[in-house]
Amino acid sequence: MTLRQMVANVVQRTLGDMFPAYFQTSAKHDHFKDFGWPDQLTFAQFYRMYRRNGLATAGVDKTIAKTWEDNPELWESETPAESPLEGDIRKAFERLRLWHRFATADTRSMVGCYAGVILRLRDGLPFDAPVGRVAGGLEGLAEVIPVWESQLTVAEWDADPRSETYGQPRFYQFNESALGGTSKSPRQFRVHPDRVIIWSDDGTVNGVSALEPGYNDLLDAEKIKGAGGEGFWKTSRGAPVVGAPEGMTQADVAKAMGVSPAELVDALNDQLESFQAGFDKGLMLGGMTAVPMTISLPSPEHFFAAPVQSFAASLLMPLRVLIGNETGERASTEDAREWNKTCMARRTTRNVPLIREFVERLVRFGILPERDWTIGWADLTEATGAEKMERARGMAEINSKTPMEPVFTDDEIRETVGYDPLATRDDDGEGE
Repeated sequence: MTLRQMVANVVQRTLGDMFPAYFQTSAKHDHFKDFGWPDQLTFAQFYRMYRRNGLATAGVDKTIAKTWEDNPELWESETPAESPLEGDIRKAFERLRLWHRFATADTRSMVGCYAGVILRLRDGLPFDAPVGRVAGGLEGLAEVIPVWESQLTVAEWDADPRSETYGQPRFYQFNESALGGTSKSPRQFRVHPDRVIIWSDDGTVNGVSALEPGYNDLLDAEKIKGAGGEGFWKTSRGAPVVGAPEGMTQADVAKAMGVSPAELVDALNDQLESFQAGFDKGLMLGGMTAVPMTISLPSPEHFFAAPVQSFAASLLMPLRVLIGNETGERASTEDAREWNKTCMARRTTRNVPLIREFVERLVRFGILPERDWTIGWADLTEATGAEKMERARGMAEINSKTPMEPVFTDDEIRETVGYDPLATRDDDGEGE
């Protein structure tokens, strides 16, 4: 090996240690470590991000608000008129605030890998007992309790290969105080799976937090925003560079400040910390000089925009929906349509199957009678009233250009805006 090669190798190793992200000495490389991203994520990190980061809160809460902008209904038939039983169900669900509790569980399932819904039944049995028949009809359902992932964990798995529930939880453990709080007597008990609905994509505890794909983006956005705020504060205050005049010793400075030489460093740090804490503080350094250090910060908007856009993409959410529009305009029509499709897909593939499971439980418990129950929920992708009127106006304009043979009938135009067809009329113009 020549001297030139030896020098090149030393330089490469040195630069690789100083800037590992750019001077890699191995094919394998850990970008998570380089960029300060956690390798493993826990519920505690997701929960803290949701509670303390505005982007995370907006991403979750806006998704839930759109998904649950109206409530579903339970129908025993698809006739327009509400049957007496459907009316009783609606009133019972309103009394229990059922749909609000389900929306809360949906929120918590987005933050964690899953959430839980505990059913408190008036069957006279403890929570860890299986459920048979519950007397009292709709009154048999006493409470619906949405819980966070950390509050509901698997206490015991079914390990018997001969069992029909092999590999599934045999019992859950509910701990109301898992998130802290001020309750004087938090509830804590084991729960049988009959009394639990796991709220996740597949109805199991093996879900994925909605914040996980964009978690690194949220961290990057926090760094840029926090560094910008701290940097502007430091710049406006003027971080000082402390220097001593030539010939001044450490003992001289300590004597001037009224401390011993051993206490000098702590005394200087206290002075600087107090000075940096506010705009109206003085600085006494015992003969030493403090020169303000100015920092020129680049505009953070461009750096901040990249992780925000990436986080919005991780939620399949248009950027305008996530952060709004600076000019006060609403999201574009195309963005709104795509967002409606995304949230409608959440209704169809995630929430409706879980609601159906809940209904099937009530039927099995005898709380609801056996019916071919239908879950009715409005279509978020349906055109708005203004869009329907615009379509009807266009149809009428087309007819006006072809008066001899109208393209659309009056009833077709009325149907476009949601009106019933015109009543059949006799020759005198009066309805039959």
